[in-house]
Amino acid sequence: MTIIKFTQDHEWIRVEGDTGVVGITDFAQEELGDLVYIELPEVGKRFSQGKEAAVVESVKAAADLKAPVTGTITEVNSALADEPGKVNSDPEGEGWFFKIKIANASELDGLLDEVAYGALIKK
Repeated sequence: MTIIKFTQDHEWIRVEGDTGVVGITDFAQEELGDLVYIELPEVGKRFSQGKEAAVVESVKAAADLKAPVTGTITEVNSALADEPGKVNSDPEGEGWFFKIKIANASELDGLLDEVAYGALIKK
């Protein structure tokens, strides 16, 4: 069973076993506009929950993507270096940023489910 959770900062994490695939939501990419540059974390780097893990720059603004959970980066989507627009066209699919080995699965309990996230972005 695949679980998808969201942060208040508009990141998503799709849980696959003890690994999370992380990106920004469709709402976030719409707010940012056309992405022109993405700085991804290094594989093997460890992040604490809520710490800056990647940077996105768009025609409108720059923003940080924070780690939704504590863990170690196991893979990055290197295709985004040449095609940052993948995030605009498919933010919750081909536009994923990185995979993280989840150190503390209980941190997922503090994240939003789809219904709660939907309520957040309607405000």
